[in-house]
Amino acid sequence: MNTQAAANPFLDVVQARRSAMNFVEDVQIPQNELEEIFSYTRLAPSAFNLQHARYKVIADPALKEQIRESAYGQYKVHTASAVIVVLGDMHAYKQAPEIYGGLKMLGAMSQEEYDGVLGAINQAYIGKEAFQRDEAIRNASLSAMQFMLVAKDKGWDTCPMIGFDPEAVKNVLGLPDHLVPVMLITIGKDNQRKIRPRGYRKPVGEFVEFM
Repeated sequence: MNTQAAANPFLDVVQARRSAMNFVEDVQIPQNELEEIFSYTRLAPSAFNLQHARYKVIADPALKEQIRESAYGQYKVHTASAVIVVLGDMHAYKQAPEIYGGLKMLGAMSQEEYDGVLGAINQAYIGKEAFQRDEAIRNASLSAMQFMLVAKDKGWDTCPMIGFDPEAVKNVLGLPDHLVPVMLITIGKDNQRKIRPRGYRKPVGEFVEFM
């Protein structure tokens, strides 16, 4: 291993992050720690800076069990300190005036630039439901990956999950149709007794083509 790379704190986090299959029970995450994780998560990139990601933090045991039912009874949902419901907002484009209005007010963007950006956003999104959904999922996924890396840096273990019924989750949380359940992320302290060896990873030559 390259010793210079091994000494890089960011690369250490990337290599240390694993999907936790089970967690130590009854470990609580202080809300201020979660808020700090999200303060860095919000710096993730998003198309047009529309920040499509929305999150629901489920720590209440009774509500967590309802989410567990929506996730086909998976035990890691029960043992996790919290379940993070990652949502993508199909209507994120509607917040463009608010997002760019501040730049215009500060003089960092002219009226012409402001009108141009909003016009491009409206042209890309309005009336294009399939694109809105794709963008919601794409950008929320970028945000979710950042959340997991930041969480690991702060000493918490996570596992992204697609094994759940989106409609059941929406019903449990009373979500409107424009919020798409993208994934669940269980978070807590990994039960070290049950860590499996890291799964096979393809060498670079199998999934990258330089042209």
